[in-house]
Amino acid sequence: MTATSQRVVTTRSARAGAHIGRHGQTIAIAVMLVVLLVFFALSADRFATAGNMLNLMRQIAPTLIVAVAMTFVISTSGIDLSVGSTVALSGSLLAIVLKQGWDPTLALIAVLALGAAVGFVNGWFSAYHGIPPFIVTLAMLSIMRGTALRATEGYSTPIDSELWIVQLGQGRIAGVPIPAILAVLIALAGWVVLTRTPFGRYVIGLGSNGESLRRTGVNIRKVGLAVYVLTGVAAALAGVLIATRLSSGSSNAGSGFELEVITAVVLGGTSLFGGRGSMLGTIFGALTLGVIANGLVLLHISPFYVQIVQGAILLLAIFANSKVWTRFGAVRK
Repeated sequence: MTATSQRVVTTRSARAGAHIGRHGQTIAIAVMLVVLLVFFALSADRFATAGNMLNLMRQIAPTLIVAVAMTFVISTSGIDLSVGSTVALSGSLLAIVLKQGWDPTLALIAVLALGAAVGFVNGWFSAYHGIPPFIVTLAMLSIMRGTALRATEGYSTPIDSELWIVQLGQGRIAGVPIPAILAVLIALAGWVVLTRTPFGRYVIGLGSNGESLRRTGVNIRKVGLAVYVLTGVAAALAGVLIATRLSSGSSNAGSGFELEVITAVVLGGTSLFGGRGSMLGTIFGALTLGVIANGLVLLHISPFYVQIVQGAILLLAIFANSKVWTRFGAVRK
């Protein structure tokens, strides 16, 4: 082998190693997802059926939609703990206003606007006043949940199944659930924005070195505000999908939802410390959590264990995120 060919081989090996280093956690979660699919397909009789797969897609759609938006938030080194409460309030208010005779289209617009307002408040306090996002969104978690409980007084509010808006949660197009179609479209849009637009670069830049980004002339406050508005709208849409799927709005909806969303994002390789985001990893992370929950139920294991598993996965994902992959990247460099 000549010196030139040796250099070519070395260069290709270096590029391959760099690629694996950048996407190592995404590759790992993809492999984990495949292993889980094979395991549950062999151990649970109904897991691999078409009906269960479509049901699984419908169930994980709200989580994936909010996880896509949460990827932007966490990439800026922020966090939004209020998404579960926003889901509950959005679904509850949708059911209430529909019961009062509102036009479904107007009700949908109003609920999405409510989500945007919640996100605006989170972003305004965090980005413009420097209050830690953990504190701001924790406060909003309590406010939104309490408002939902007050609005419903703890009771579920039914939604008339004859209204067209119910099709958002229960309808199908060519046999595919509408929530799944919406989730795929939103995930694709999120991937394009994060990886192919200036806004996506600003999001990553804000998480890695916000001061340097500010000195280039970017209004980092507006970027920080925008990601929370996106998450608020996504959480409101998730609330609509859940309420219309169940044909009722409940103040208890979305309990633990924020844990599931954050786990999906971190599991996919997005750094909790900001500066690194993987939309593809988020998709794999949401699918993994959905497969675990669905598979455990089909194996007749108590659903209470799902939260235990999710918490354990989140802890391991954070450990891998901050220790294992950081060291791998250092060795690669």
